[in-house]
Amino acid sequence: MTAVDDARALLAASPEGVWSAPGRANLIGEHTDYNEGFVFPFAIAQRTAAAVALRDDDVIRVRSTFAPEAVEVSLAELDARIAAGGLDWAGYPLGVAWALLREAPDATARGVDIALASEVPVGAGLSSSAAIEGAVASALNDVWNAGLDKVALARVGRIAENDAVGAPTGIMDQMASMLGVADAATFLDCRTLATRAVPLGFADAGLSILVTDTLVEHAHSTGGYRERREACERGAAAFGVPSLRDLSVDDLARAEQILDEVTFRRVRHVITENQRVLDTVAALDADGPSAIGELLVASHASMRDDFEISVPELDLAVETTLAAGALGARMTGGGFGGAAIALIPTGLVPAATGAVRAAFAASGFRAPNIFTVTPSEGARRDA
Repeated sequence: MTAVDDARALLAASPEGVWSAPGRANLIGEHTDYNEGFVFPFAIAQRTAAAVALRDDDVIRVRSTFAPEAVEVSLAELDARIAAGGLDWAGYPLGVAWALLREAPDATARGVDIALASEVPVGAGLSSSAAIEGAVASALNDVWNAGLDKVALARVGRIAENDAVGAPTGIMDQMASMLGVADAATFLDCRTLATRAVPLGFADAGLSILVTDTLVEHAHSTGGYRERREACERGAAAFGVPSLRDLSVDDLARAEQILDEVTFRRVRHVITENQRVLDTVAALDADGPSAIGELLVASHASMRDDFEISVPELDLAVETTLAAGALGARMTGGGFGGAAIALIPTGLVPAATGAVRAAFAASGFRAPNIFTVTPSEGARRDA
C-alpha cells in the first residue's frame, strides 16, 4: 500500500480528498537558504499523504500512522495551543493550519479530520517535515478555499516550521516539496524565491542517486543548527550586509582578517557553497550530470571542516561510496546525522550498497538504511 492508501484507511470518515507532498534530497547548497543564498534540491518519490474529511464543528483532529493518539484542537483555540507549544508531531499539521489562516484570513475555515501517512524516512535529512507541511497545506488550501499558489503554500510551511514548531530553518525544503518536477532539480534563489527547474538527466546518463540514511537522528530545533545560524548572522553583521548572500569569494580574505576563526569558517562555507550551487547548475547546463561530482565532494569537505555539521557515519558513507565508484558524494540536510547522497553509475549501486554496509559493520556503527531516490513531482491532489 502507498501512503495515499494508508492515509485514506486511517481516516474514520469518507475523505473529501487525499493530497500528498514529497520529501526532498538536496543535491547541493546546504545552510545557504536562511542566508538568502542559492540551493538546488529535488523532490523524491517518497511522499507523505493527507486524507481530509470535513466536520460539522470547528475542531481540527489530526491522526497519523506514526503516533498512536489523535490530537484535537478547535479553531478558536488554535492560536493559544500553538503559542503553548508541546504538540510534538501534531505541531506540524496544526502549525500549517494556523499559518495558512494567517496568510489567507478570508479562507472559509471549518473543522476537519486529517489523517497522515508517510513513506519519507524521519530524521534522515530528507525533509519529512516539509512533506507533512506540503500535504496538509495543499489539502487545507483546497477544502478551505484559501486560493494560495504553491509559493505561498511553501511560505505557510516555513512559518509553521519556524514559528509553530520552533525550528529555525529556511524555505528550501518547502519550495522543493511544493514545486518538484520529475527528472529535474529546483534551482532556487532564497532571497527572491525565483525558481528554475533544471533537467538532471541522471537516468539517461546511467546514473543514480544512492542515499545512505545513517539512522543517526538530528533535531533542527536544538542547539547545533541554531548556533550555525547565529554565526552566519554575526558574519553578515561584521560586513554590514543583510545576509551572507551579499558576499562573494572575493570577500574571503577580508573576512579572515575581521572575524574570529570559527565564525570565519562558518562564513567561508556559506560563501563557497553558494558559488558551488551556481557552478553545479552551469555544469549541468553545459556538460550534463557527469560533470558535477567534484563539486559534491567539495561541498561535503566544506560541511565537515568549515561548518562542522558532519558525523563519522556520514563521512564513512561518503568515503566508501566514492571508493566504490561514485562520481561525487556528500552529506545532505541540516547535518548532525541524517543521510549522505552519492551520484553513482547505476550498475555500481549493488556493490556500493554492500561496501557501505560492510564498512559500517566494521566500524561498529548501526546498520544504515540504503536506497535510491528519483527526482519526482511535487505536491499534488491524488484523490
